[in-house]
Amino acid sequence: MRRLFQVLLFAAGTGTGAAQACSVDTPCPVGDRDYYLAAPENPIGAVVYIHGWGASGSGALKNTGMVNTFLERGYAVVAPDGIPREGRNGRSWRFHPRADQGAEIAHLQAVRDDAMQKLNLRADQVFLAGFSIGGSMTAYTACLAPDSFTAYAPVGGNFWRPHPTECAGPVRMLHTHGWKDGTVPLEGRVVNDMPSDDPSALAQGDVFHAMEIWRQTNGCVHLKADRYVTEGPFMRRAWDRCEEGSALEFALHTGGHSIPRGWSEMVIEWFEGLPPA
Repeated sequence: MRRLFQVLLFAAGTGTGAAQACSVDTPCPVGDRDYYLAAPENPIGAVVYIHGWGASGSGALKNTGMVNTFLERGYAVVAPDGIPREGRNGRSWRFHPRADQGAEIAHLQAVRDDAMQKLNLRADQVFLAGFSIGGSMTAYTACLAPDSFTAYAPVGGNFWRPHPTECAGPVRMLHTHGWKDGTVPLEGRVVNDMPSDDPSALAQGDVFHAMEIWRQTNGCVHLKADRYVTEGPFMRRAWDRCEEGSALEFALHTGGHSIPRGWSEMVIEWFEGLPPA
């Protein structure tokens, strides 16, 4: 088995020769925020993983089942902090269409660049994933700036209403969702107790509509999937006849709003089987 360790990366301090550790416990500063990092020896790739509502980068790395799977397969896990929630603990992301999504995408790109340098990785070895609103932030990054990462793997979150009318270019995406998800239902829901047709309603998007947007973005030939896989804990649908170099899959599991067991293994197998970017 590949020897694992909590990465300690050092950068010389300004004019003093001092060093700062960067690990699962000690933050890696980028701009006005931090990210946290766990990695195997000589990583072959990395996932930048975006936490959900009220969580944090360091908290995300406490999901040892998910993290250890990535580490054992040779992948580093990069866990950035979102923005602080005003008057509350935990962090969030400016993921919504009414928010400053561009600032968040720029921050994720800066985290990507810093982690790539520390880990000595290429851009095509790093993909973006996220849970819940972290999944939504993943989807909007893919839509607005598809070249930011080589692939995208949102789980339990995608677009919000109003849905995008178009995206900037084709992507390689695997979206995962729970059949019994009541927090982010497949059909979406209004989260601020407003009528769904009220302009001020804060409403999650429809995952099936999101998949239609991704099919159009990737130039897929048919609405229906080209492949179906029902082995193991996931029911998967894949669209293969799309723009060259793109990839699109939808994985459904029987649980609720969670990162299901086996997700890390599935994402790694999917990522390693992608066509060249």
